[in-house]
Amino acid sequence: MKIGLFFGSFNPIHHGHLIIAQAVLNQTDVDQIWFVVSPQNPQKHSKTLLHEFDRLDLVDRAIADNYHFKSSDIEFHLSKPSYTIHTLTHLSEKFPNDSFRLILGGDNLEQFKSWKNYDKILDYFGLYVYPRGEQKQSDLWQHPQVTRIEAPLLQISATYIRQCIQQGQSIKYLVPDTVEELIQSKKFYI
Repeated sequence: MKIGLFFGSFNPIHHGHLIIAQAVLNQTDVDQIWFVVSPQNPQKHSKTLLHEFDRLDLVDRAIADNYHFKSSDIEFHLSKPSYTIHTLTHLSEKFPNDSFRLILGGDNLEQFKSWKNYDKILDYFGLYVYPRGEQKQSDLWQHPQVTRIEAPLLQISATYIRQCIQQGQSIKYLVPDTVEELIQSKKFYI
């Protein structure tokens, strides 16, 4: 099976994430998109970052109706700090019959060369890159293992959603209804 890996804090997951995942699914030959929820960095404790299991629960609710989408808590169980190359290597060993490719925002492509073993990620896994705001031209756009994905550019951010919640404003249409319901019932981000 071919799997696209969408890493993020998903704090919270929103329609922008889901639209990007669907665009990758539509434009590539991947069979599934895995939403890899990043754990909280113990060195960077943030009051606005929900516990990793709460964020995983929000992701599960958001993708429950799409059998092409799956959540992953794989990084919860790996040593910290979690480097993408370690996660990819671990997944390749755990699922030897599957192939993995990283989903990345275009704004992160310029700094991608600073990632640990970025060249190995490119050579062995490759990237699906979607537009995300202003982006510098990187020579990596020409790399044979980098595939550009055309996706609507929505200016939805998790920060904006959290601010709306803290100000008592509605987040309807920003997140799936099931995500909004859980946020409200658990009083997340207040």
